[in-house]
Amino acid sequence: MARLFALLATVLALCAAPAAAQGYGNGEREEEGASAVDRTRIDPYIEASQIFTWQLSPGDDVVTYTQVAAGVDAQLRGRNSGAAVSVRYERNFAWDDNARDTDRITGIARAYTAIIPRTLQVEAGALASRTRTAGTGGSVIAPIIGDDDTTTKTYSLYAGPTLTTRVEDVQIDANYRIGYTRIDGPDFVTLQGDEVDLFDESVSHSAMVRAATSPGMPFPVGVGAGAGFYQEDIDNLDQRVRDAYVRGDVTIPVSRTLAIVAGAGVEDVEVSSRDAIRDVDGNPVIGSNGRYLVDKSSPRRIAYEADGLIWDVGVIWRPSSRTQLQATFGRRYDSDTFYGSFNWQPSSRSNVSIGVYDSLQGFGGRVNDALATLPTDFDVLRDPVSGDITGCTSPTVGSNCLAGLLGSVRSSVFRGRGVVASYSHRVGLMTAGIAAGYDNRKFIAAQGTVLAAANDVVDESYYVTAGVSGPIWEGSFSVNTFGSWFDSGVGEFGDTFSYGSSASYYQSIWQNLSARAAVSIYAVDSELSEADIRAATALLGLRYDF
Repeated sequence: MARLFALLATVLALCAAPAAAQGYGNGEREEEGASAVDRTRIDPYIEASQIFTWQLSPGDDVVTYTQVAAGVDAQLRGRNSGAAVSVRYERNFAWDDNARDTDRITGIARAYTAIIPRTLQVEAGALASRTRTAGTGGSVIAPIIGDDDTTTKTYSLYAGPTLTTRVEDVQIDANYRIGYTRIDGPDFVTLQGDEVDLFDESVSHSAMVRAATSPGMPFPVGVGAGAGFYQEDIDNLDQRVRDAYVRGDVTIPVSRTLAIVAGAGVEDVEVSSRDAIRDVDGNPVIGSNGRYLVDKSSPRRIAYEADGLIWDVGVIWRPSSRTQLQATFGRRYDSDTFYGSFNWQPSSRSNVSIGVYDSLQGFGGRVNDALATLPTDFDVLRDPVSGDITGCTSPTVGSNCLAGLLGSVRSSVFRGRGVVASYSHRVGLMTAGIAAGYDNRKFIAAQGTVLAAANDVVDESYYVTAGVSGPIWEGSFSVNTFGSWFDSGVGEFGDTFSYGSSASYYQSIWQNLSARAAVSIYAVDSELSEADIRAATALLGLRYDF
């Protein structure tokens, strides 16, 4: 999987392109790269460092590592293509017999390339990250040098074409995406007594087509009609989410900057799964990999289904090119729904973003959707010692903070709702930013299966990340802080709180060679275990930028 991610990141960097911007409520899209000036920034590097890790709790131990790393940070922008890529591979050699050597790859990539300029493009994205995961299903960010029994690695990628064209006054948009997500987790993925099952892998498909007119072309109001389909097949107990809809909508201009949007249609949603193989005593059988063995001969059990009318009404407010608000309230999934976004650029040096989301899908589909909404000018926040991705992308768009995406890794399908907000600002050559969010997942599982205990369980995640970076003296510095709190929906499992901070400094030595120093500290407090984790690390090394 690591080689697959590295290959994909290389391809994206060579032939990818920026995401299209959404139009004024009628499905119209603009190619961000079509009018942009060609610019390319590719920063490959290699590093060699000495790392000292102090485990303060549980126990009291010091471990030394030699780290060798290579990576690339790139942003490419052309008329018909663009990409943002941050990928890093590292190898850690342990000096202590009680520690083991590790290697890993982490990164995020998002890109597209135009097949037919301003009409047909192919886009793709990928993610590789690490977190700490407990048997509760909670996943928290905690920079780790060596892997242990709680280390979880998440890999995700998606690709697909997007069509945007016009037939006289009618704007036509269509897209298709196929996605794959996998978690390589610890051996405790299934706790037979408590029936907590962690996500393994899934394949998702989504497709959409929509035709719409703008207000005044040719009608006084904008009208649109569309259809969509989503399916995610989750390996755990052969779970499946299937969602299909057909709907129409209108856009009613109130003023030059304000419009009311409303729509209605029909939707058919179904969540189903199979049961595990049972032994003679009726207990579920667990395979050698710690996961339930699926009984392929068992009938598919319906966990959730809803069909019938869906509707929504909302507003679009765009007073300037730097300010946009979209808020929608409606009825879907047999309950009320609310979602929207707010983006504001008070100046060319600052940005405010708020996103509210509501969806029904599995873990893999959630990650794929977040990748698809990434822009192509993001920067990635990494821990300077471990290299792990610890926060949100910057600028943050929608719900792309890792703590929110990876907060709960149960295998069951869920109704996911939440909000994320961010603010970034540049002062001279320095950049500072802060982001915070809340993620709520209500799980859905079929009665009569081993996952039934997860039905109606609600896991919640709260998270915040902040950082500042810029030049200082003859070098550059960065300071980053993060915190995440996972509240398990199973009462006896309790909460898990993860927090940490890091600081780093780069000093140029000669041409492209620089010295680097960094320190970090993090902690993981869990009500499930008395062995809370406290650790501090320090790094001294050299970096060469090509």
